[in-house]
Amino acid sequence: MVVGKIKTLIFGAGGMLGTELCTVFPDAVKLKHRDLDIRDREKVIETIETNKPDVVINAAGYTAVDDCEENRELAFDINGAAPGYIAQGCKRAGAILVHYSTDYIFDGSKKEYVESDSPNPVNAYGSSKLAGEMNIIENMEDHRIVRTSWLYGAHGRNFVDTMLMLSGKMDKVKVVNDQFGKPTYTADLARKTKELVGLPAGVYHITNEGVCSWYEFASAIIKNTVQCTSDEFPRKARRPKYSVLVNTKTTPMRHWRDALAEYLKRNEAIQ
Repeated sequence: MVVGKIKTLIFGAGGMLGTELCTVFPDAVKLKHRDLDIRDREKVIETIETNKPDVVINAAGYTAVDDCEENRELAFDINGAAPGYIAQGCKRAGAILVHYSTDYIFDGSKKEYVESDSPNPVNAYGSSKLAGEMNIIENMEDHRIVRTSWLYGAHGRNFVDTMLMLSGKMDKVKVVNDQFGKPTYTADLARKTKELVGLPAGVYHITNEGVCSWYEFASAIIKNTVQCTSDEFPRKARRPKYSVLVNTKTTPMRHWRDALAEYLKRNEAIQ
């Protein structure tokens, strides 16, 4: 366990989660995509060894789920191979690695999943993220792999903002009612990450509490939503019906409705 002042390095500092992490870890070395391409193994390892961090946080990733179906090689390079390079660098530097994975490593055949359940992804995005988990585990021991779900936040494209935008343009917004999960606010996940650094190595399921469908989530954001099935709203990538992550290892975060209320209030204050 790291004690005293912790030197932190963040990959993906310009993303939706990464921006919130920069607020929680203000003194961190903050690297955006333009600063370093995590697909460059030598550069990744050199950067970690040069900076000598106590903790490396990898918030970089290719998260466009449907696009991953058409760009599988890119998805596996960024989400699969690159976390392995980061793990190699962390091992050499003696650093802890915190890495974010996804509920989409599961197939949705169960109504909820604990950390020890066997993955079985049904799309390219989930497969690439699972490859990343495996590459980290193969290359180092002192990791915290954080599986999370349905992320939204102030610094990137997300479901909440999309619903608000569509609500102003359409009479009725169709949203699927047969996919269930846990919405997670990036600000809450970033704050929780600080706690995780002091916990034992392993896999963690970290989300806001409370289960809902995408339709229920949308209905908490806008008034003019209507239900539809996944068959009525086909996508390139298949989605698991249930991707509910159960946290069995840490204290729970607040309910998603409370987190959403704060985000919506934050949005209003900015506008």
